[in-house]
Amino acid sequence: MEDKIFKIKENSQAARDVYHLRLEGDSSEINCPGQFASIKLDGLFLRRPFSICSWDESGLDIYYKAVGEGTAKLSTLPVGTELSVLTGLGKGYDTAPSGDNPLLIGGGMGATPLYCLCRKLIAEGKRPTVLLGFASDKDIFLSDEFKTLGADVIICTDDGSCGHKGFVTDVMAGLDYSYFYTCGPEGMFRAIDRIAKTEGQFSFEARMGCGFGACMGCTCKTHKGNKRICKDGPVLERSEIIW
Repeated sequence: MEDKIFKIKENSQAARDVYHLRLEGDSSEINCPGQFASIKLDGLFLRRPFSICSWDESGLDIYYKAVGEGTAKLSTLPVGTELSVLTGLGKGYDTAPSGDNPLLIGGGMGATPLYCLCRKLIAEGKRPTVLLGFASDKDIFLSDEFKTLGADVIICTDDGSCGHKGFVTDVMAGLDYSYFYTCGPEGMFRAIDRIAKTEGQFSFEARMGCGFGACMGCTCKTHKGNKRICKDGPVLERSEIIW
């Protein structure tokens, strides 16, 4: 595993505090939806991990929220800036058990890795439904892109400013699906686990030190022992997690 140099092609605001970052460079180490990239920023000791939204032969796309020192700094970097990046990190989603009608559930920034997953499922002939939850209509991103792929998209907002008022689990309870995939905050995961009708896969959002399993700073209790979110995950199966 080695750093590769990527150049910023686009770094633009997509929603409230949400930015779309297009990086040009060698993306050949990325092999499945749900993996992440780790970016080194000048002046900061720890790298910043970001879910990969999509990738092609010329680079990759990331969405991030400018909420801390690192992401705030990243949001100011101009087109042409070169960044040192580790790519293809972690274990991603497995589409084999999806069935014909999988449900994709994203909470806030958790929508990001579900986009490339949705694209893969549709390419495999599946008919995914995408259920996205945001605080308000000002926070919505990627919904049009999911629709362009051909997915059925359902939006929930906490304040009711767009779509269904309330949480994604309020809507999920009334849906039929063959399997589920999700990414978002752990509180949402616990609520999903209480009502889910099928098996599924959770992609955890966690603070990471190294990003490749050396520091043991990000762990999750499972029936097979503690697993590192950055190395053994970020995607874990519902049946193995101890909540």
